Amino acid sequence: MAGNREFINRRLHSLLGVIPVGIFLIQHLIVNHFATRGAEAFNNAAHFMEMLPFRYVLEIVIIFLPLLYHAIYGVYIAFTAKNNVSNYGYLRNWLFMLQRITGIITFIFIAWHVWETRIAAALGAEVNYDMMASILSSPFMLVFYLIGVISTIFHFANGLWSFAVSWGITVTPRSQVISTYVTLAIFLALSFVGVRAIFAFV
Repeated sequence: MAGNREFINRRLHSLLGVIPVGIFLIQHLIVNHFATRGAEAFNNAAHFMEMLPFRYVLEIVIIFLPLLYHAIYGVYIAFTAKNNVSNYGYLRNWLFMLQRITGIITFIFIAWHVWETRIAAALGAEVNYDMMASILSSPFMLVFYLIGVISTIFHFANGLWSFAVSWGITVTPRSQVISTYVTLAIFLALSFVGVRAIFAFV
């Protein structure tokens, strides 16, 4: 019974990491990338997202609750996982370990980012280009955001591999090897978007 519960929890954890959390990540990166076109373009894109109907309901039900479940169960997995990189130095084992490490970094980064933007907005601050430019004017915060964004993107992209395995999409060794390279390509592509967006605020 406990084994079945853990199996269901892991599959749900994997699913929520892609739908809706992963989709929101991609959307968030796209909105941030508007900063490369200037302050006005970013502010217009951010304002459009803020004007969505039932915004707060959507944020709570589609983003925050799934993200909270994924984060809390993910921390449990990270601290109970048995990494065997020292014994089996294969690429997949290294990616398995990095998935756990980036999960913890992502947890810390997102908690801080939500506090610095969404909570600040709830307290009356305006989330716009100037806010992000002010945050990233600090060299420490710039490095923190670079590490946080890259870790978050890696965690999502590499998590797609686990999702495909967990849900029976890639069942053969060959399909799993192909999936490894596809997800690494997704990581590189999204990292380019994310890093470019960060430097657009600097």
